[in-house]
Amino acid sequence: MTAYLNALGLLCALGNDKHQVSERLFAGDTSDMQVQAGWVPERPLPVGAVQAELPLLHGVSTAHKTRNNQLLLAAAQQIEGDIQQAIQRYGRARIGVVLGTSTTGIDEATQGISRYLQDGEFPASYDYGQQELAAPAEFLAEQLDLAGPCYVISTACTSSARALLSAQRLLNSGLCDAVLCGGVDSLCQLTLNGFGSLEALADERCNPFSRNRSGINIGEAAALFLMSKAPAPIALLSAAANSDAHHISAPDPTGKGAEFVMRQALAKANLKAEDISYLNLHGTATQHNDAMESLAVANVFPSGVPCSSSKAMTGHTLGAAGALEAAFCWLSLAAKRLPPHIWDGEGDEQLPALSLTGSNSHLDGKSPPRTMSNSFAFGGNNISLILGVVDV
Repeated sequence: MTAYLNALGLLCALGNDKHQVSERLFAGDTSDMQVQAGWVPERPLPVGAVQAELPLLHGVSTAHKTRNNQLLLAAAQQIEGDIQQAIQRYGRARIGVVLGTSTTGIDEATQGISRYLQDGEFPASYDYGQQELAAPAEFLAEQLDLAGPCYVISTACTSSARALLSAQRLLNSGLCDAVLCGGVDSLCQLTLNGFGSLEALADERCNPFSRNRSGINIGEAAALFLMSKAPAPIALLSAAANSDAHHISAPDPTGKGAEFVMRQALAKANLKAEDISYLNLHGTATQHNDAMESLAVANVFPSGVPCSSSKAMTGHTLGAAGALEAAFCWLSLAAKRLPPHIWDGEGDEQLPALSLTGSNSHLDGKSPPRTMSNSFAFGGNNISLILGVVDV
C-alpha cells in the first residue's frame, strides 16, 4: 500500500516553516550555524539552533513542559488544517502518532538535577516525565485528542527515519488510516558533552567528505509528516532498516550494512540504482562515517548519483535527522531542485569520489523522480528511505 505524505511541518536552523526552509536549503544558506558558548566547558562551538519564537505550553502538565515539545507543537501547528481534515475523515481512533527522538526533555531534567545538587531539592519546574522517551508522542496525542497507536522510537540518529518506516507499517497493517510521524530533538548540554567526550565535535562549520573534515556540529529540529492512504503527489515508496551491530559508536568501516540497506530499499521499491535522481547522504563529517558511506554509495551507485549532505546548514539533529532529511527530499521533489553540498571542495583522495551537488542543481529528467535518504546511527543502525512523485 502506498504511504502518501500529505502534509509537512518543520523547523530547524534553516527556517521556521517549509517555505523558509526550502528557500534557504536550495540557496545553501549556513548563516544560522552560529558559534555559541556554554554548551561544553572548554570552548564555544557552532550549533544549529532554531531561532523561531516557540508556542507556549499552556494548560499542560509539568512532565510535558519541554523545549522538545515546543518544537514539536510548532511543527504540528503548521499542518493543523490537514490534521483536522484527517480527524474528520478517519476519526481520532484511526490516527496514530509515531515519533523519533534521542533527547526528549533531557535538558530540562539536567537543569532540575543541577538545582537538586545545589539546593538539595528539585525546582517546581522539574518532573521526571520530562526525560521519558515516550513523552513527545504522548504530548502530541494529548494535544490533538488522538486515540490511535502512540509511541516513540529511539535508535539514536536513525530514530525518526524509523518512525516513518513504522508509520508505513501501521497503514499497511490496517491499524491506522493516517499517522503523524517524524522526529524532534532539541539542543542540550548532555548531547554536546557526550560527543565531545568522543572527540567528535568540530570547532568550525562541519565539512562533510572533505580531506579536512574534523567532526560534527549539533543542531535541533522538528519535522512532522501527515502520512495516510489519501492520495498526494509525494509518497514514501520504500523503507529498509538493519543493524550490523559492528560497534556501539563506530560504523563498520567496510560499509556493508549501509550498502545492504540501500540495496534492500531499492529492491522493496522494485527500483534500480539508476532510477534514483538524488541521494541525501548521512554525511556527518566524521572520519569514520564519511569513509564508510563513500564506500557504500560507490558500490551501490557505480555510475554515480547526485548527492549531498545537508548537515553544514542544519547541524546533525540526531533523533530528528532522519525525518528532517526526508523532508528535504520531499522539498526537492516539490521544487525540482537539489540542495547544494556545502564543503571546502577538497576531496579525500583515499575515498571514492562522489557526485556532490553544486549551486543551482536540479533534479534530472528521470520520470517520475525518486530520491533516497540515508541515516546511520550508534549500534550499527542503518536505514534508507525512498520518496517519489506518484500519479494521483
